[in-house]
Amino acid sequence: MLTSYHDLIHSISHFLGHQYNDGAPEWLHPVLHVVMLFAPMLLICLIVIWLVRRSYATFQKYGSRPKKAPKPTVPGMDANLFQYILRFSKRQQIVLVFASLMAMPILYVTLELPKQIINNALDPQKFPKTVLSMEFTQIELLVALCGLYLLAISTNGLHKYCLNIFKGRVAERFLRRLRLVIYRRWRALHQDNQTTDIIPIVVQEVEPIGGFASDFLALPIFQGGTMATIILFMFVQEPVLGLAALAILPIQLILLPRLQRRLNALTRLRIHEVRILGAELGSQTAHVLDQRKAIHRISSRLKRIETVRQDIHRMKFFIKVLNNFLTALTPFFFYALGGYFVIEGRITLGALVAVLAAHKDFSAPLKELFRYYQSFEDVKIRYAEVSNYLTRGRHG
Repeated sequence: MLTSYHDLIHSISHFLGHQYNDGAPEWLHPVLHVVMLFAPMLLICLIVIWLVRRSYATFQKYGSRPKKAPKPTVPGMDANLFQYILRFSKRQQIVLVFASLMAMPILYVTLELPKQIINNALDPQKFPKTVLSMEFTQIELLVALCGLYLLAISTNGLHKYCLNIFKGRVAERFLRRLRLVIYRRWRALHQDNQTTDIIPIVVQEVEPIGGFASDFLALPIFQGGTMATIILFMFVQEPVLGLAALAILPIQLILLPRLQRRLNALTRLRIHEVRILGAELGSQTAHVLDQRKAIHRISSRLKRIETVRQDIHRMKFFIKVLNNFLTALTPFFFYALGGYFVIEGRITLGALVAVLAAHKDFSAPLKELFRYYQSFEDVKIRYAEVSNYLTRGRHG
């Protein structure tokens, strides 16, 4: 069994172009085992489990239950939020997707140029050097490559600025349309009613829905594409380093969403406690008979809010520290494996430096994708609650 396992590790190593043998340093063996086998297998298992759960949930929702009569819809709104987003912003969504995809080649160039600067412009043995039928001295090539790098990062920054401005415009237009639809429906239901419960709905509760409308397709494509581009760049430099970049990802996928769900529950509890406090304050007047009892209730509620907020602070900073620690573990593999490969002549120093620089931007897209998933679930609930509120007057 052990012999078969070692044969498997050797086969994977040879497939990736690394002649892994018993003459390698002892510390290299466990590191390669984690990077080339354990971490990829764990990541594959997590993906399979997620797909099975999603398929089962879909089957439970649509396959195993008798079809219900469609829910009544609000005039001007769809029963499904995502259909509503696409109905009123289909062209803008296409532009956002195209603009998000355009950012990937620019990002790859910004990752590649530092490697070229270190490998080609800083080695005096390679000059004079001919590039595209033009001869460069060492200083000329250094200035040219640095100029290209400056142009690339400037283009990348300008592209992100224009993309975010356009996303903001899409979000605000969609939000204005949604608010107007809600207001019109509320006016139709409450012509003679002086209720003010519509105010928090129109002002606050629907605002995240507008922001999600601009991120609906653009954010997962942009952030997912950014992650894929960075991983592709690492694999091009050295496949083992590309696998090393994914070594900590399964642990993050296991721990961070669970901790984030706990933090979300505490946040909802804080909102609930604040609402209760507001109700307590609103019900009290200067003529309350038992002032001491009223003050005691408010004091107890404030103490409860303080306790919940302290729990939120502890959980929030624990997640931050844990995520920073896990993110910092990946450069350990880069320094260990990458340094060994540089010494062995498998990769250049410029490639290792470029991989380290690329990894610096690797964790940000992952955080954004986690945030997108949370927003995805949140806005579905918000949209359903708004629809229920607006159909309640007509159907019950």
